[in-house]
Amino acid sequence: KKQKSLAPNPAFRIMTFHPTKEEFKDFSRYIAYMESKGAHRAGIAKIIPPKDWKPRRTYDDIDDLIIPAPIQQVVTGQSGLFTQYNIQKKPMSVREFRKVSNTEKFSRPRHADFEELERKYWKNLTFNPPLYGADVNGTLYDPDVMEWNIGHLNTILDTVEKESGIKIKGVNTPYLYFGMWKSTFAWHTEDMDLYSINYLHFGEPKSWYVVPPENGKRLERLAKGFFPGSAQSCEAFLRHKMTLISPSILRKYGIHLEKVTQEAGQFIVTFPYAYHSGFNHGFNCAEATNFATLRWIDYGKQAALCSCRKDMVKISMDLFVRKFQPERFKLWKAGKDNAPIDHS
Repeated sequence: KKQKSLAPNPAFRIMTFHPTKEEFKDFSRYIAYMESKGAHRAGIAKIIPPKDWKPRRTYDDIDDLIIPAPIQQVVTGQSGLFTQYNIQKKPMSVREFRKVSNTEKFSRPRHADFEELERKYWKNLTFNPPLYGADVNGTLYDPDVMEWNIGHLNTILDTVEKESGIKIKGVNTPYLYFGMWKSTFAWHTEDMDLYSINYLHFGEPKSWYVVPPENGKRLERLAKGFFPGSAQSCEAFLRHKMTLISPSILRKYGIHLEKVTQEAGQFIVTFPYAYHSGFNHGFNCAEATNFATLRWIDYGKQAALCSCRKDMVKISMDLFVRKFQPERFKLWKAGKDNAPIDHS
């Protein structure tokens, strides 16, 4: 087994990639290339598409798009530890959502640089609860876009729909997310610890925090200690996406964390078992879904699932083990296939 220190990217730095037009054509191959450079060890990578690539000709025609269940994000807590409650509001159009996000009450404060904006975010997140237009079914890609089309990535995750006919909204179908200043996504890994891809179609930036997969268990132990009640009621309470922990707390407890800001026209990929969270700087629109590679299968087999809610995503791994790891299927079905994952 290769030593971790010899694997690339030992410092867990977030890497940025600039694929050429040619490289951009084969999605799975480019993910494999990024991992050969050690990109997955940070937990997140940024990808800047070739300069003339566009997923949609114009965004001038989406004002009437309906956000069926905008959520108001009410945050309680103090000194770097917070819980976020989502209150569902009535449907609103993108036009109405933009209008609200641009009002004085919800607009981004003045700031000299990201550091100042970030300080203001953590200082103010319990005041003036923002709206988040999350989990809107659909895509903004023009149907003829072949490269990095979030609705058609053609990874092995498509096996689920092809072989079982199961469509899992937002997991193997695209979701849209309309953000405003201070709208937040709490600490979580993806359903089944899958990969995710996020494209920021337009608007203000989205900032991300990430803990490398190699530090994921440490973050879980810390969160259990901070939120013992939640930990007792659910084996994987971070999957509820309600837990906010500030970077300063994580640093204080020696948990490595990196930050990256995604601008309009850029992709973010999160890797299996990478805990991530973040916030929007202002009105924006992102599109995201999950995907898989062969390297994911062992993560999916060991993913800790939420035990307290009936609507939580669960994908049977039998399909993947039978198809891609046939030599381990008997062991897996006997419950004995649980070697530790080498995250490097």
